[in-house]
Amino acid sequence: MDLLQHSIQSAFLLLLSADPELLNIVWVSLKVSGISTIIASFIGIPCGFVLAYSSFYGKRFVLTCLNTLLALPTVVIGLLVYSFISRRGIFGSLELLYTQKAMIIGQVILIIPLIASLSIAAVSRIDSRYRKTALTLGATQKQMAWVILKEARYGITAAIIAAFGRVIAEIGISMMLGGNAKGFTRTMTTAMALEYDKGEFVLAVALGLTLMSIAFAINLLFHFFQGRDGINVV
Repeated sequence: MDLLQHSIQSAFLLLLSADPELLNIVWVSLKVSGISTIIASFIGIPCGFVLAYSSFYGKRFVLTCLNTLLALPTVVIGLLVYSFISRRGIFGSLELLYTQKAMIIGQVILIIPLIASLSIAAVSRIDSRYRKTALTLGATQKQMAWVILKEARYGITAAIIAAFGRVIAEIGISMMLGGNAKGFTRTMTTAMALEYDKGEFVLAVALGLTLMSIAFAINLLFHFFQGRDGINVV
């Protein structure tokens, strides 16, 4: 109990002092997770829209595969990407392994299914009369899609926020593809694991408090947009 109390007190002092190492770790986490979320959003949202409004043979199978990918462990994604970008891999010449780019690739793969699935749910809740009215008034397919996306904007925003929360807290991909290099690929979760192994709890607790604060803020935003989406649909 004394160890925990001392660690928390020291962690707060470390946070208040704006320790450069701590700030760098937080910055790397936010940067990598933010870029991953943006890239995955540009892929996952259009995919979700297409799957929600298109009809084709095997659609149910595709949706089943998409839902299955939601439970894909991060270490499996890490192994898969590692096999492609390692020195003996197909893309080994690009020297991506143990870089932030490798971490971004893995995280994008992780959250595309999440964004796509939540986008499908958000778009599917929109009254079909919006689509029919837009087409009746002479709107093109792109204009109709824009109308639907505007109506589903709160649900889609919630999907993006949920995806960001997913990647900023993951550890398997960051550790396997980033290598936990100090000042370069060390994130909050990998640093916490390292500090725990070393028996140094102060930095680990400080990072844990920071991560929990970010997670709390993300959940506040998520519930806010979920509520707005519910009002919008009704």
